[in-house]
Amino acid sequence: MDDMAKKSASAAPAAELAQLPSLDLDELVRIWKVRIGRKVPLHLPRYLLVRLLAYRLQAQASGNLDRSLRSQLEQFAPEKLAAHGAKTAAGVKLKPGSVLVREHQGDLHRVVVIDSGYQWSDRTYSSLSQVAFAITGTKWNGPRFFGFDQKSRHANGGDAR
Repeated sequence: MDDMAKKSASAAPAAELAQLPSLDLDELVRIWKVRIGRKVPLHLPRYLLVRLLAYRLQAQASGNLDRSLRSQLEQFAPEKLAAHGAKTAAGVKLKPGSVLVREHQGDLHRVVVIDSGYQWSDRTYSSLSQVAFAITGTKWNGPRFFGFDQKSRHANGGDAR
């Protein structure tokens, strides 16, 4: 492929990426279905949909990280890569985009794991315990409230997953 063909091939994804933040939700969903080939997960807030779509488009255009490259990156900055996911006190690793669902007093609550913590009810919290307090009005161990520790599994009569 000559230089001109390379430039035009990379310009199309760059232009598409640049317009993503300005598109409405229906257009983002359409692009997702066409480019990714699956339905959009229902729980995704718009800003995460834009980020995931941007990542997927870049990975399709340039290729994704292979295992050996990821392994090399982990050697240089393990704390940075570990930060791209929250870890509960029970040791369960939660990746951004994960959704925790909990019923409390007849209401279903969905909490989205984001890079900077947890999002619930259009607010961001740095810990699951803060989210649990916001939902219940009482102090809770967040991982226990969402079923991530052994005590809550036994109390619920089985696995909390």
